[in-house]
Order: sequence, then C-alpha cells, then structure tokens
Amino acid sequence: MTINAYQAARSRAETPRAAELRLMREITGEMLTAHEAGLKGALLMPSLYRNREMWTAFVTDCGARGNTLPVELRAKIISLGLWVDRFTSDVVAGRESIMELITVNRTIMEGLAGQSGGDTMPLAPATAAAA
Repeated sequence: MTINAYQAARSRAETPRAAELRLMREITGEMLTAHEAGLKGALLMPSLYRNREMWTAFVTDCGARGNTLPVELRAKIISLGLWVDRFTSDVVAGRESIMELITVNRTIMEGLAGQSGGDTMPLAPATAAAA
C-alpha cells in the first residue's frame, strides 16, 4: 500500500475532530522540537508558519456560514486565532517565547482529546513533558 493510499484511507475513517487533533499534535510537536533545539526568531518560521496557517483555517471555518458550533464557542476560537496571529509576530521578533503558543495548542488539544471519547495518545512528544 502506498503512502497516498494509506493517507486516503485514514482521511475517510478519521472524524474532523480527530483530524484537527492529529494536526495540532504534529504542529505543536514541531514547535517543541524547534524550542528544544534553541531556535529563536526567524529560525522558528517553518513551524510558526504552519501553526499560524492552522489557526487561520480554524478562524475561517468558525466564521463560515453553516458552521454548527455554538456561536459563543466560534467567537472564542476566532478571538484565540487572532491572538495567535498577533503573538506569532512577537515570537518571530524575539519579544515573546514560542512556549506561549505551545501552551495554547496543548490546552486546545486537551479539549479535543476529551471530546473524542477518551483518546489516550500523548498530547505532545515525550520530550515535551519536561518543558
């Protein structure tokens, strides 16, 4: 089975919430790896770009007609996404730590994992537990 076939099968079997959780784990893991490697400022851009792109997609989805999430939850996600966008610029400029973004993602992952029916996968790579 090729990797494309595997990914297609997984995407058909995966719920949207599980896909969001998987993506957040992947991106948060990348940010943790960059942080642990001591990267700063512009050297964090690849992982910060992916994180910002993910949050932009969440904001866009929450603002879309037909989104069935409660209005208050959508507003909170949009607000958080806008904060992530602004804060990311501060991380790139070296004024803030990437750990704040990692903490936000971890908090959201905990909520997604709790809603997915007791997902027991770790929320970040094992090396992140000490961070």
